[in-house]
Amino acid sequence: MSTIETRQSSPGRLGPWFALVWLFFLGDPLLAAWDRRDELAGVLGLVVTVAFAALYMLTWVRVRRERWLTRGSSEGVGRSALALFAGLVVLAGLDIALLGEVGLTCVVYVAISSVVLFPGRIALGVVLVCVVGSLGLGAVEDWGSQAGVAFGTLAGSVAIFGLRALLARNADLLVAQQENAELAVENERSRFARDLHDILGHSLTVITVKAELARRLLESGDADDRDRARAEVADLERLGRDALADVRRAVEGYREITLPGEISRAREALRAAGVEADLPGTVDEVPGDLRDLFAWTVREGVTNVVRHADARACVVTVDATSVEVRDDGQGLRSASAGDGHGLAGLRERAAEAGAAVVLRDLEPGLSLRVVSGGER
Repeated sequence: MSTIETRQSSPGRLGPWFALVWLFFLGDPLLAAWDRRDELAGVLGLVVTVAFAALYMLTWVRVRRERWLTRGSSEGVGRSALALFAGLVVLAGLDIALLGEVGLTCVVYVAISSVVLFPGRIALGVVLVCVVGSLGLGAVEDWGSQAGVAFGTLAGSVAIFGLRALLARNADLLVAQQENAELAVENERSRFARDLHDILGHSLTVITVKAELARRLLESGDADDRDRARAEVADLERLGRDALADVRRAVEGYREITLPGEISRAREALRAAGVEADLPGTVDEVPGDLRDLFAWTVREGVTNVVRHADARACVVTVDATSVEVRDDGQGLRSASAGDGHGLAGLRERAAEAGAAVVLRDLEPGLSLRVVSGGER
């Protein structure tokens, strides 16, 4: 059983004990039957009353086990509920036939059982039938006013209606809490997947480009190229350590990304890929609430240029309200060549910051621009 199911059933644990206490009122028909124990009707009345009490208790046990009190009013009537209710009606009828007026006490329990077993409209109909039936039977048999039985029937039924509504509302709240918790977990998984893609996607792209450059330099056989290859390999080692540190920070729930740091990494990645870079020297005018978003934009844009654009030049411009990564490569085809997670994550971050992502095909080239809400 799940946690939510356990918590839903907890309120129902008191149900059988609650029902047991109120069986006290069946003492009247039991005493009446005991006074007539020398008659067949009295003996049968004792048996029927005890059987009625046992079946009523069984009804509450099933109510707790099946959580019928927390079901919505639109649910149908099950066979077991019908069987229990039919048994109570038959035993109550026998008790009235055997013991007379005092047997009407069972009517109250029949009405309450209908409330816990059936949807609201059906239960309401049964309660009204019990009230009218007890009043009518009292008049026909000349038993006097049965207002007490009618009042007890209405009062008990209203109390159980209220209990049922409370338990159903609590069950709905517990389900909503579970759904909210599952949604929060799913959102966190999506955020982590997005961040991990952005972090590793950029780092692994730079590592791949540098590894290819180092291989070409080593294959050339030139002494100067071998020195450059050693430098590239040293960069590979450093980038690998940085990527590992980024992943660890992401796993720990935080990440340190800065706009100046991303521009510096972009310069290095573009140089390694043989792309001419035109990057801003300062980002002081960018407000603090946009710096993380602009840093992710530079990372995603430059990663796309290095991976897919086949560009010769890349220009990054930054001002107080926008950042743009522009290249002279394959245009929108380069954007669609990726797996789409990077741009999707960037759009989510931009939306959270009240900004927008704008892609434009420059023919040749592509412009990736993120602009804050005050400017479009």
